[in-house]
Amino acid sequence: MTVEEMMKTLESLGSEQTRKTYFRHGAKEPVFGVKVGDLKKLVKHVKKDQELALALYETGNHDAMYLAGLSVNPKLMPKERLQQWVNNAYWYSLAEYTVAGVAAESDFALELAREWIESDKEMVASCGWSTYANYLSITPDEELNLAEIRQLMTRVASTIHEEKNRVRYTMNAFVICIGSSIKSLYDESIQVAEKIGKVHVDVGQTACKVPFAPQYLEKIEAKGKVGVKRKTCIC
Repeated sequence: MTVEEMMKTLESLGSEQTRKTYFRHGAKEPVFGVKVGDLKKLVKHVKKDQELALALYETGNHDAMYLAGLSVNPKLMPKERLQQWVNNAYWYSLAEYTVAGVAAESDFALELAREWIESDKEMVASCGWSTYANYLSITPDEELNLAEIRQLMTRVASTIHEEKNRVRYTMNAFVICIGSSIKSLYDESIQVAEKIGKVHVDVGQTACKVPFAPQYLEKIEAKGKVGVKRKTCIC
């Protein structure tokens, strides 16, 4: 399938209602308004064609970019391409989900997460925190740098309320991911979550809410899910 053919397919699946929803959350033109569930059905047509996936992201169309993230092979992504992707991720859906998921499963996960976290660009920094969190969710504990993770938790506790809007959201999510993914750090994550308290994020004209980390982590523990790793973080 060509890029042109896939774009026509995406356009046929779009709806004005979904477009309006995406716009409320931060998307900009061009957007067809394809539901994520419908995008996932198209992955089978793109997944084995890396060049097609890359070309879809380059269109700048939100639906095509999201589909690219679902379909691309992270292990074939060079660092330079991931840098291009994060620089073009202009709103949180692309930065915190599409690019972060692909980067977390790439060979440059930690290198890029550490670099992006330090960025003064809101979407790049939020992508960095999300990339690191996603990496934690799929990586065995014995391969993790627990000392570094503790340092980052301390940083979150000290600076989260002073950070940019979406960075606050992903920092909060980072603490939740630590507590839910790493059993040995659960108690420490709870302490940090309680110190942070409620995190205020402007979610615009949407019904989205910021998870209250202590309560969220306690629910995960009650379900016996602490320490359970995911097979993939691309979604």
